[in-house]
Amino acid sequence: MIEHEIDLRTPDGAMNTFIVHPEEEGPHPVVLFLMDAPGKREELHDMARRLASVGYYVMLPNLYYRRVRAFVMTPDARAEMMAHMNSLTNAMVCADAAVLLGHAAEDPAARPGPAGCVGYCMSGPFAFALAAALPDRIAAAASFHGVRLCTEAADSPHRDAGRVRGELYFGCAETDEWAPPAMIEALGEALRASGTRHRIEWYPGTAHGFVFPQRPVYVKAAAERHWERLIALFGRNLRS
Repeated sequence: MIEHEIDLRTPDGAMNTFIVHPEEEGPHPVVLFLMDAPGKREELHDMARRLASVGYYVMLPNLYYRRVRAFVMTPDARAEMMAHMNSLTNAMVCADAAVLLGHAAEDPAARPGPAGCVGYCMSGPFAFALAAALPDRIAAAASFHGVRLCTEAADSPHRDAGRVRGELYFGCAETDEWAPPAMIEALGEALRASGTRHRIEWYPGTAHGFVFPQRPVYVKAAAERHWERLIALFGRNLRS
């Protein structure tokens, strides 16, 4: 595996980004790996490595770069984390994604053509929004225990579902105050109405954050299902 950390220049600053991809048999399809609220960290680097190991050029940016280069989650940092999280918008992340894809276009290790994205928790709606904002490029997008997927907000990503040309997947925790059943039901209605290719799947016996190995709510069997679904989604859509 080849990995490196780089700074990508955006109009708002330097976006520090972790990139990992296989050493051989490239170029590889691009996948944008979008962090959850506790931020870019080694736990996520390991998840990016696992995804890269099955044949992808994975890019994991620090989405908080406009405010902090390295946020470290501690028991006393929840208010800071929420402030960072709430500072982001779908439009900001879509702009960041354009910079990420622009860099990939110049790297011979990255394959042009269909790309994917995956978002966790706060980034679930970002992955959804990217699929709508870049329909000619994002061929598959996944959200796991995503929040704010279908709300009354003017920029709620479900409003642009009709623009999505790729396939969407939503993996939902059984118990999740951030993504209650009513919101997921409304999301399903919006996706069916738009005709968007999608799957919504509940993960029994799980709570918000169940995929992360270092969380107390980690559920190994459910996390492994998440990997199975994610790898199959990208395999169907990024390797044609």
